[in-house]
Amino acid sequence: MSRLSMGALLRRSLIHRRARSFSALIALTVSAAVVTALLTLYADLDSKLHHEFRTFGANIVVTASDSSKGLPSDAIGTVRTAAGADANAAEFGYAVATTDRGTPVVVAGTDFSAVRTLNSWWKVDAWPSTADPSAALLGQRAAQFVADEHNLQLTFGDRPITLHGTGRLHTGGDEDSRIYVPMQVFTTWTWAKPSVIEVQVPGGEARVESAISRLRQAMPEAKVQPVRQLVEGESRIVDKTHALMYGAVLLIALTVAVSVLATLSASVLERRRDFALMKALGGSHSTLMAMFLLEALILAVGGVVAGFVIGSAAAWTISQLDFHTATLPRLGVMPLVLLLNLLIAAFAALLPVRVLRRLEPAALLKGE
Repeated sequence: MSRLSMGALLRRSLIHRRARSFSALIALTVSAAVVTALLTLYADLDSKLHHEFRTFGANIVVTASDSSKGLPSDAIGTVRTAAGADANAAEFGYAVATTDRGTPVVVAGTDFSAVRTLNSWWKVDAWPSTADPSAALLGQRAAQFVADEHNLQLTFGDRPITLHGTGRLHTGGDEDSRIYVPMQVFTTWTWAKPSVIEVQVPGGEARVESAISRLRQAMPEAKVQPVRQLVEGESRIVDKTHALMYGAVLLIALTVAVSVLATLSASVLERRRDFALMKALGGSHSTLMAMFLLEALILAVGGVVAGFVIGSAAAWTISQLDFHTATLPRLGVMPLVLLLNLLIAAFAALLPVRVLRRLEPAALLKGE
């Protein structure tokens, strides 16, 4: 059988049996589209998940061994150097003051710009300006302890201070019971040093542990502890997401293989007389099987081309909706998608190929 006649038979099979061919093509396109979307998202998965976890705040806490003495004056610079250039850090000092109503309240000194970056999950209606030294941020509950939050009268020891609240903070935690003031104002007023530095190191558990080791070496006089719930929770979620994506790819591949197997098996049964005639005219078993496999592989390649476009668009949409950042198409995933589709097509063609080997031309052409 010449290459020309084989090509003609392939075109005839694909065109004149459009329903079967289209069914197999749709299944292989769905497979390629889903796998393309998953692999495209997977390429950015770790960075996007770690970026999302950064919005949850600190995963390392550095505290002074003696809170009454506080941390060294250069502690925040040392922490930022040891933690890495991409880490976020903010220092805090704490004191208990008295409001104009005589109610004790925790006052925290900090750097508002650093805290805003570190704790982007805080719900704040208006952040204080870093250029305003008398600005204060009141927790939702702390605001109830003062008579006038816009003319905030606080006393620490025998030293009064007047501030003005510019916004309210709501987190549902201890922060709601505190009043935050600029660090320079806090240290001048209370004579207390920062005693806590909260650090957010991007990356998985291994990277956080590495940062903790560096911080302990750089600051042996301080206590450096991870926020275990956040670090371990991030690691578990990333690992489970990986496992889910692997499982989804495997399940989709098996489902599509069964669908294509059914389609190709039905195609062989419909065309068994044609194959029998070709064998009777001198066509070899290998030629018939090669033609059938080539037909399946052509459908697989067509599915990859269409599926890559659809899957890339789906990955871009999912990334925009869930992570608010665009995931661009990655040509690097196409070889993997092509390999998977070819394996599915080859696997699905195995049973029909075995049927072709057992065809008896004489019996079929006699109608038996």
